[in-house]
Amino acid sequence: MNITRKYLADLILDKLTAEKEVLKSEFNQNGRINSCVIDDLFPEDVALEIYKGYPSPEEMTAYKSMRENKRIAAQMDLYNPILEEAVFAFQDLRVIRIVEEITGLKEMIPDEHLYAGGISLMAHGNFLNPHLDNSHDNDREHYRVLNLLYYCTPNWDINNGGNLELWDKGMGNSQRIVHSKFNRLALMITNKTSIHSVSKVISDGKRCCVSNYYFSEKPAESDEYFHVTSFYGRPDEPVKNIFLRIDAFLRQTIRQVTGKRVVKTKHIYKK
Repeated sequence: MNITRKYLADLILDKLTAEKEVLKSEFNQNGRINSCVIDDLFPEDVALEIYKGYPSPEEMTAYKSMRENKRIAAQMDLYNPILEEAVFAFQDLRVIRIVEEITGLKEMIPDEHLYAGGISLMAHGNFLNPHLDNSHDNDREHYRVLNLLYYCTPNWDINNGGNLELWDKGMGNSQRIVHSKFNRLALMITNKTSIHSVSKVISDGKRCCVSNYYFSEKPAESDEYFHVTSFYGRPDEPVKNIFLRIDAFLRQTIRQVTGKRVVKTKHIYKK
């Protein structure tokens, strides 16, 4: 099966166009982090081919700290070509324009360098603590405004963990769980309050996700803002929360004073 990014983009465009009004209503619900999900994004055989193209965990970069424990990859030319086609299908300008209509976010641009995008894999014990994504791109030229997450692990049960969690009312309240269901695309705004996380994987298997961010010269809110990626402890992790808040404060201060990152990111597609 020869699966190209144009073929995939055509499928995405058709699906989003058909469900545009429903998705627009879902995304713009009040009182929660702006988000929506699209199920059965691709024909099942296509989604399975994307999943089968995933490398082993050992072939990917491990991110392991008190903030997170996961595997990621952005250097897409090292892997099965279908993965690069899947990632960049979401960067088709036709797809971006229909997503703008759904979300109301304007003048969005994709990131060909996949800063924090690409593919990710979570296996038993992996997690991602609650956090706000970095407000800007790597060069601090554009705002990060939308997160697109495509899940492609067949038969992934919600009880396995590895699900997207949206902290709609902040860390003092319960999170909303978005099942990382097979062949599901989730759209989520990225702004000053979009705290999200991924629950710990508690079963065998691998939860695979194709990730993209859209950026814009305009912020997702009315006012301008800047923040580094800022992590929180879960409600049952008060000590961890203290360390993570200090960590975020120090990195934010250094970035504001020097204009430089504490650690240079390696999560970039070097073409």
